[in-house]
Amino acid sequence: LHLSFIISERLVNMINKKVESIVAKALEGQILNKEEIAFLFEVDHESEDSLHIQAASRELSAKLSNNLAEIHCHVGINLGPCAHNCKWCSFAAVNKVFPKAVSLSTEEVIEKCLRFEAEGVNAIYLVTTGMYPIKRLIKTVREVRSHLKPDTVLIANADDFNVEEARQLKEAGLNGAYHAIRFREGIESSIPVEKRLATIQAIHQTGLVLGTCVEPIGPEHSTEELVNATVTAREVGAVFSGLMKRIAIPGTEIGNRGMVEEKRLSHLLAVIRLSTQHEMIGMCWHEPSIAGPMAGANLMWAETGSSPRDTHHDCEHTRGKSVAEIRKMYEDAGWKVLEGASRIWNSSKA
Repeated sequence: LHLSFIISERLVNMINKKVESIVAKALEGQILNKEEIAFLFEVDHESEDSLHIQAASRELSAKLSNNLAEIHCHVGINLGPCAHNCKWCSFAAVNKVFPKAVSLSTEEVIEKCLRFEAEGVNAIYLVTTGMYPIKRLIKTVREVRSHLKPDTVLIANADDFNVEEARQLKEAGLNGAYHAIRFREGIESSIPVEKRLATIQAIHQTGLVLGTCVEPIGPEHSTEELVNATVTAREVGAVFSGLMKRIAIPGTEIGNRGMVEEKRLSHLLAVIRLSTQHEMIGMCWHEPSIAGPMAGANLMWAETGSSPRDTHHDCEHTRGKSVAEIRKMYEDAGWKVLEGASRIWNSSKA
């Protein structure tokens, strides 16, 4: 015990005073400005300062969520060439990974959702490419909702939509939508930032709930880009933020840029947590690994079906993690897993 105290005291003494001051400000619930966020992002992710930042993030996430983590699930409904050409995505037509459009039947989607519901996930996401017709998504939401328990949280991760379409999605039984303004949107995709913002406005206007995060992070993204994405994610009125690393799609121009290593991602996640208002109790990490929960993440996804990060038609057999695997990651990181409907998605009702 005495030796542990000496080591802890030495570590505290080694912490940069500016880091200590900014972290203390964040823990008190004050909003960090862009200069402070940039300073934390640029801290060496292999330093004692970074360990301090990550420990503070884990402490804050546990405090805000009562140390309760959540397991959500991704049900990929369709795949095929997408004209939006997000260059980091395996569905981008320009990447030529999936030459033919294929969709699950409604019955297959319902079966996957019911399986996840039985396994105890806290929210179910219906995930589609930008080419999936919105009318078909509305119909799918209605059919899936009719088979789920009334309190099961149902979310869409889909193409942009307008206010009337958002209203129809809600009436069909949708609780919310995941929507993000991604790195270099409109430059390395054909989607204007203004279109993303219009969809976010439609989500709020119709009473749907919004989730977002900082994504997809690659090794080439600058501190300025990270700061702007972090601030945007905290200001769009979402119930969770966090990060998603970009997965390299083999043989593509962006894939050749590589991926961010997990020890750096842990640092980035911690900075995002400390830079985000305390009212946002959710902090996501994708793809799942124990590194995220150790640094403060309390939201990860189990996956089945198509995925924009995979070249296989069903990520459940490749990159995707199961509910049991994610539960074990949380437990190993000292988190308890929430039972029942998502507190994160329902936090806007508090």
